Amino acid sequence: MALIDVVMPKLGESIMEATILRWHKKPGDYVKQDETLMDIATDKVDSEVPSTAEGVLEETLYKEDEVVAIGTVIARIRTAAEVPLQAPAPAVTEYRVPTAAPVQEASVQTSAVVPEEIPYQPSIAHQALPVGIRFYSPLVLNIAASEGIPMSELESIPGTGAEGRVTKKDILEHLANGRRATPSRPALNPEPVRAEPPPLPVTRPEPTVTERATTPVTSYAGNVEVIEMDRMRKLIADHMVKSKATSAHVTSFAEADVTHIVQWRERIKKDFEKREGEKITFTPLFIEAIVRTLKKFPLLNSSVDGDRILIKKDINIGMATALTNGNLIVPVIKGADQLNLVGLTRQVNLMANNARNNRLKPDDTQGGTFTFTNVGTFGSLMGTPIISQPQVAILATGAIKKKPVVLETPEGDSIAIRHMMFISMSYDHRIIDGSLGATFVTAVVKELEAFDVNRNI
Repeated sequence: MALIDVVMPKLGESIMEATILRWHKKPGDYVKQDETLMDIATDKVDSEVPSTAEGVLEETLYKEDEVVAIGTVIARIRTAAEVPLQAPAPAVTEYRVPTAAPVQEASVQTSAVVPEEIPYQPSIAHQALPVGIRFYSPLVLNIAASEGIPMSELESIPGTGAEGRVTKKDILEHLANGRRATPSRPALNPEPVRAEPPPLPVTRPEPTVTERATTPVTSYAGNVEVIEMDRMRKLIADHMVKSKATSAHVTSFAEADVTHIVQWRERIKKDFEKREGEKITFTPLFIEAIVRTLKKFPLLNSSVDGDRILIKKDINIGMATALTNGNLIVPVIKGADQLNLVGLTRQVNLMANNARNNRLKPDDTQGGTFTFTNVGTFGSLMGTPIISQPQVAILATGAIKKKPVVLETPEGDSIAIRHMMFISMSYDHRIIDGSLGATFVTAVVKELEAFDVNRNI
């Protein structure tokens, strides 16, 4: 008999923690290898975690709705095979630095507890925190940096995670609560502190987070149906509000004559599907034009880090995809500039199908450098999309409509019926000026209008 440790798997390059949504097995249940053990959620994607061994689930170390760091042991399985006590974990290195001396209890009680050993990561946490301060995930550090929360304030936030760690939920509640001062953690070697009685409040203090969360809303005016946001909708709302607070949004518009693209697709779509086994939509054609234009204007394929601009050499196109439940997700086509039209078509169809059937992996939504959304799918003529952070631009295409248009020809002007489409692009005015934004949109229009109607598949 042997015990096998089940660890939270590595889910992507920038994902450092995940939330346990549901355990499919409970202690005492028999589980087969690769059988689904639990469902987890990252910031955008829900995933299934398979069992790494066959045997009886001995214990689960975390409950549902708890946030767990990558590489942490989350369960143990008892097997009949003679195997090492601990299965190899994913390549996540964790360093532990012993504290200089035992922590003495301060005279002012706090809810946080300083462990004897403090884990930290050498890449981000070690650079951001002095030795002896509790661990913070990159996600929490990024939120703190974007909201201007100093380290002294971050230390004062009570943590509900493992070993008193501050989770994303903790810091967002702290922000939602007006960043009210909270009791600070005791120092490693605190000096004796004489607790002074607090002054009597003049007015009733502001309700605590717990009071706010548990205070029921009893009634609304009028005939109202109350619907609770699901987890994904809350994440989308948080991401959109944060983006508007981060970037100075400006939107430019242009109109494109896509008659050649419409005629070409109508002519080849049956042969294309028969030869490639894939249906070709307008999306890969639009993405192809965007990629070509990004190569000419690389500043649009960048992000902002403080007062530095990071121009991305890889072109990874995020593709906004509507789900059947009304929510939105943005899978990313990695290396879009390395794919021909057939490759783009396969990736567009694969990502869209995986998104709608809940088969996306966490890494499928990471690493985007520019986002495209087709608001015309739902009949909208144009839109003002919100930037997906930390990118600096997002381009939207509207519905394709037949319109009478004045054409300039060598024989003179004439009026013809053409397939027209509006293009809009929202961009971060901190680094993208109006002239560059408008020039980029115009360049995309030229790429679309220059499409070769006699192009081979």
